[in-house]
Amino acid sequence: MSREIRRVLIIDDSPTERFLLTQILFANNFEVLVAENGEDGVAKARELQPDLILMDVVMPGMNGFQATRQLSRDAATKNIPIILCTTKSQQSDKVWGLRQGAFDYITKPVERTLLLAKIAALASGGFQ
Repeated sequence: MSREIRRVLIIDDSPTERFLLTQILFANNFEVLVAENGEDGVAKARELQPDLILMDVVMPGMNGFQATRQLSRDAATKNIPIILCTTKSQQSDKVWGLRQGAFDYITKPVERTLLLAKIAALASGGFQ
């Protein structure tokens, strides 16, 4: 089953990372929404219902693992796929992130072609 992915919510506390991800997405005709921390990201995901969330892990307050777990267990947001985009590159971090409900995991610096390939896989039905 395919699904259209047009609206992407970036949840990242780094202005530089938000800028870089926004540039990649804008250049590929995505609508970009942003949140600067986990709490704000969870609230925006509930309110705006994006097609995809790109989630940082290391953030002050609610981290990306906690936000992912909350979103994936909330009836209003559980069907929004989440790709974790993080500097945490250990296999144990990836496994933990996927257990929290993330669809996929990308390490920073995010490579444009890899990100777009993962979004394309989602759009073509690469998840439930």
